[in-house]
Amino acid sequence: MSFGNWHAEAEGAAAKGGFQSSPPALRVYSGDRLIFSSNGRWLHPLFELERFIRTQNVSVGELEIIDKIIGKAAALLIVRLGFGRAHGETMSRLAMDVFERHRLDFSYGTLIDRIDCATEALLLEIDDPEQAYQIVKERAGE
Repeated sequence: MSFGNWHAEAEGAAAKGGFQSSPPALRVYSGDRLIFSSNGRWLHPLFELERFIRTQNVSVGELEIIDKIIGKAAALLIVRLGFGRAHGETMSRLAMDVFERHRLDFSYGTLIDRIDCATEALLLEIDDPEQAYQIVKERAGE
């Protein structure tokens, strides 16, 4: 389910943040204020975000997350963290299915069938966010 013009609003918020070049791969907003960003690779920014959230007094359900690429693993981790809104510049149909099942508002720039990634294949039959987290956490060495 797309939530209207959120993508345009989010990109406008990024511009307000003063990004001179391409924005970080993962960004989290509280309203129009950037509160977290990461240029890490794979799913590491979501683990960084989890550690950040533990140290902050924020209502995660009210935050908006923007990620460069959202596949099924990222979608399951985003759901597990409790976000209310997500935007993927590129999103897989498997990620879209996760968001729809969990009734998380989402939007995307480009929708693709699958991310060509071993993690997406590994989690193909996994639908539980906690189970996915444990699998991915082990692979990440977290």
